[in-house]
Amino acid sequence: MLIYLCTRKRKIQMLKKIILFVIVVIAISCSSSDDNGSSNNDDGFDRTALLTNVADNIIMPAFQDLQSKLASVDAATTSFITDKSTANLDALSDAWLEAYKVWQHVQIYNLGEADNLGGGERGFVSFFNIYPVTVADIENAVNTGSYDLNTANYHDAQGFPALDFLIHGVATNDTLPLDKFTTNSDFEGFTTYLTDVVNQMITLNTAIINNWESSFRSTFIANTDSGVNGSFNKLANDIVYSYEKDFRAQKIGIPAGIFSNGGTLPETVEAFYKKDVSKELSLEALSGIENLFNGIPYNSVSSISGSSFSVYLEFLDREDLVTEINNQFAAGRNAINSLNDDYTQQLSDNSIQMTAAYDIIQAAVPKLKVDMKQALNFVIDYVDGDGD
Repeated sequence: MLIYLCTRKRKIQMLKKIILFVIVVIAISCSSSDDNGSSNNDDGFDRTALLTNVADNIIMPAFQDLQSKLASVDAATTSFITDKSTANLDALSDAWLEAYKVWQHVQIYNLGEADNLGGGERGFVSFFNIYPVTVADIENAVNTGSYDLNTANYHDAQGFPALDFLIHGVATNDTLPLDKFTTNSDFEGFTTYLTDVVNQMITLNTAIINNWESSFRSTFIANTDSGVNGSFNKLANDIVYSYEKDFRAQKIGIPAGIFSNGGTLPETVEAFYKKDVSKELSLEALSGIENLFNGIPYNSVSSISGSSFSVYLEFLDREDLVTEINNQFAAGRNAINSLNDDYTQQLSDNSIQMTAAYDIIQAAVPKLKVDMKQALNFVIDYVDGDGD
């Protein structure tokens, strides 16, 4: 009898263990499914309409406009190389700035071919806008003629920041920006490098546009899944990442010394060599993020909007959060408008004012990254290491 009871007890214990194991497996399976692409969008909102509006009226027109502006940069480059005059260099500068402003709108969308280009955590931004530019790499490249813009070693020596230095900066032992292309001993190398940088930007942007127009648009719109591989989840991450990293940190926080112990870092401002357009670029970046959040078509002259994150939140009765986010965007814009056009001058005159602007901009991060994330049920897919 004792043997029977012991055996029965062991069987009951084993059965409990099996049941517990099955419960754990099911829980892990459900969690894994939610985080890796299963469609659990059961709130009734039409995500297809949102993705269609963003693709057709915001993303693709912006990339197409960038291609047009880069074509103008290419034409201005050709004119300058034909006649290396100050007037033609100034015309190239104007074309560069117009393209740079459009870039602020497309940098958000690390999707499709843009994501496939590589570039590490920064994605396709690595080929277009890593700053500060490493001048030593450019000067070594033009001196030796040995460089590959497709490698990670040249992420910080190409794109808009490289053009900023080439057009506006002064090379070692030179007096004027123009000297790089006329009296510098490596003038031929600088000329070739200028052409190569422009061609690289056009080639990459063309690949991104072709991908959207040929196949990715339909793929993007069709994938409404809530997991990390879903288009909606990726788009939601792009707007949060762009606001938090590309806009708040890169344009304001890092130069203001928020993330360093050694004071301000004026050499890290965007468009460091042109200097007087840093604020203008920041405002363009904020406009791109605002327009995505509110579904406003790219380059729209009216306030008519389509399906968007704000519409989604309103559908879920979170008009309060829409108001809070848009109010923070407006407060951030006002704070930036109060700064000097030249951020290096602003940091020299009154760095506290730039720090204050950062604090105002920062206030929108938890609203986007926590409140909106919880309301719209998406998964943050990037690692945040700056302690905010």
